Amino acid sequence: MTDQQQVTVTIDGRELSVPKGSLVIRAAERIGITIPRFCDHRLLAPLGACRQCIVEIEGQRKPMTACTTTVTDGMVVRTQLASEIARGAQEATLEFLLINHPLDCPMCDKGGECPLQDQTLAHGPAETRFSEAKRRFRKPIKVSETVLLDRERCVLCARCTRFAAEIAGDPFIELYERGSLEQVATDPDEPFSSYFSGNTVQICPVGALTSPSYRFQARPFDLTSTEAVCNHCASGCNLRIDSRRNYVTRQLARDNDDVNQAWNCDRGRYGFASAQDPERVLAPLVNDGGRLRTASWPEALRRAVDGIRARRRHGAGVLVGGHLTDQDAYALQKLARVALGTNSVDARTWPGTAGEEAVDARVAGSPPGPAYRDLDTAGAVVVVDLDPHEESPILYLRLRRAALLGARVPVIAVGSRPGRLAEFATVVHTAPGGQAEALEQLGRGEGEAGRLLPEDRRALVVLAGWRAAATGGLLPAARLADRLGGRFAWVPRRAGDRGALDAGARPYLLPGGRRVADPAARDELAAAWGAQLPPEPGLDAPGMVAAAAAGELGTLVVAGVDLTRDLGPREQAEAALARAFVIAVDHQVNDTTRHADVLLPAVAHAESEGTWTDWEGRVQASRAALQAAGTARTVWELADQLAGMLGSDLGLATAARVAEEAARLRARPAGLVPPPLPAADGGGQAPPAAPAEPAAPEPAARADGQPGAEADGGDPGGAALALVSYPLLLDGASMLRRAVDLERATVAAFAEVHPDEAGRLGLADGSTVELDFGENRAVRLPLRVAATTAPGCVFVPANQPDLALGAMIGPARGIRVAVRAVQEAAA
Repeated sequence: MTDQQQVTVTIDGRELSVPKGSLVIRAAERIGITIPRFCDHRLLAPLGACRQCIVEIEGQRKPMTACTTTVTDGMVVRTQLASEIARGAQEATLEFLLINHPLDCPMCDKGGECPLQDQTLAHGPAETRFSEAKRRFRKPIKVSETVLLDRERCVLCARCTRFAAEIAGDPFIELYERGSLEQVATDPDEPFSSYFSGNTVQICPVGALTSPSYRFQARPFDLTSTEAVCNHCASGCNLRIDSRRNYVTRQLARDNDDVNQAWNCDRGRYGFASAQDPERVLAPLVNDGGRLRTASWPEALRRAVDGIRARRRHGAGVLVGGHLTDQDAYALQKLARVALGTNSVDARTWPGTAGEEAVDARVAGSPPGPAYRDLDTAGAVVVVDLDPHEESPILYLRLRRAALLGARVPVIAVGSRPGRLAEFATVVHTAPGGQAEALEQLGRGEGEAGRLLPEDRRALVVLAGWRAAATGGLLPAARLADRLGGRFAWVPRRAGDRGALDAGARPYLLPGGRRVADPAARDELAAAWGAQLPPEPGLDAPGMVAAAAAGELGTLVVAGVDLTRDLGPREQAEAALARAFVIAVDHQVNDTTRHADVLLPAVAHAESEGTWTDWEGRVQASRAALQAAGTARTVWELADQLAGMLGSDLGLATAARVAEEAARLRARPAGLVPPPLPAADGGGQAPPAAPAEPAAPEPAARADGQPGAEADGGDPGGAALALVSYPLLLDGASMLRRAVDLERATVAAFAEVHPDEAGRLGLADGSTVELDFGENRAVRLPLRVAATTAPGCVFVPANQPDLALGAMIGPARGIRVAVRAVQEAAA
């Protein structure tokens, strides 16, 4: 800050300089003076609703609220520590708030961590003068599946409504009536449906809003708090895990202004119960005659090693789950290359492309690129094939903040379904496969979106989602950033995806962005590891499953991967499980682990210690909040033990050693320059595969080149639309098992089409449609009509509890689906 941007203020006799425009309440915090408050929150707009932060300002006729008053040069402020007027006003406010407050602290969930309790003790009256009956309300009111409301506890601070309106953009409860009748109420026509509802509970300064999952479960002084990082998506949210008696009671957002500020999504907040499943795997299991039985660790490890050796000539593959720590991913790829002698190791669930390989080589192991903070000052942000509301919720909040507040950064969404980005972004709709052309036009400054690009192109940020590789948009997105001198970032879906890329969990990449095809890179790691490395790239994840199903791959090591849901179709996954020798590392019994030859129990998230790398490339440490349940072990430990029994020393016997080696080798070596991106006319990124033949006749193309209905206005047999599919935030994932609040909030599967498409096909919102994927695979789903889905496309969630689409069709690309109305039977 320059001197011209500072003002001098005196607070309780202490003079200090603060940035011009600072609030009095923030200025006081700089010198350690805490002014009591309820409605104030540093990330919400000032309101002055509770009147608790009153201070005396020299020269003013009456006391002022510190949370709404900005400092001026020469201002003299006296807080409750130096002013009888301020102290008396604060005491009177507290007395007023307690008139109708139920004083049910012994049973309130907020007891022990309640600002009303603390401030009443520090600043309130010793006795009450109120003797009349307090007002009563029916309680609790179910605001949503994750929020309960006790109205009589509310102090009308409006933190919850302001968060919903300013930060999340979701309709919420509102203040009704006036005066002594004012109360928080819900609108039956606008139910609270939000992925961020738990934040309203956390920022409520009293116990008015509570979570059903934590209600009456514990007292804060009974809990042990541990700093951790969320393992659900690549946002990198900082968490506080509260546990009691080796049992997680709740998870809260932990402040980190560089990442999640003070927020997290409901999946990250409540999705921890699966690790506490009574059916959790706590001891090794081996398959005897088609049934799993408990075994000792020596027997299970010996069975695993014998199975690998028996099928060594058929090769092996390692599938790395997307919710493992950086150290786990590093150990698994080292197991594959050093002990199993293969580069068939992959952390993806989608088919790789040549263009993806080039971008991966650039991103892997590189210093952090654009970050959350850069979004606030970017000239524009281009988002390609990414629905951050569903796939990276905190990134969605940061984009929304950048677009609607402050600099009002233009956001351009390119793809087939931008989701809620459409509320504030300029949308460039494309059918799958059309992203490259759209990005090329954008780079030339064409169209409405092209005119939004900043004159200083270096201020451009391009974010490409994990689906961009399959739609042909990944390489063009990176080219766009290069061409305009902007910055590029790959935004994966799962928490472990970026760390696995850096660690070398790719069939064509070694740790730190080194390429398998580079002899110098192989020699460097061979010297570091004391082993010769295979020179040829291996199979990607879908290729491994296909090879195993065909009997061409002898062993599969599966760590945190469900072949059926992640790498279907089901028939192929089941064939792979039947024909290969399968070693599964997991803490749950699912469709994959149930058929494994050896099942080794792994620790859960709250029991693991390591690092997670978010989409920015930011590496953050996460601590173990619980002791490992049963005999569960870390994934890196199991990799080291398996390798040792196979005659290879990975040198990863301790947590410190694996952390040091992984950190050293997953960083890009000095002087390593990734290969240039293939030119636009030189291939490099394969287009989506040829569409599968739908059951209905192929429709004629529309005038705009998009696929559509027959030119005569509709085909009675249905029209073939391009399939768009990805998982929603709340889905049928095994990580959400036993999270009952989230399970109730999870929607059933649906099909979604653009209003233009609905009109052409004669489909109505809420009606039932049949989707025919060919090969006798058809489903009936309720229809949603929404402008967020591109014309010519149909969106179907990939993994809802009632329809695991991935298990039905697998990670296929370029599929076209026959869509037709279902005639409802007459009543």
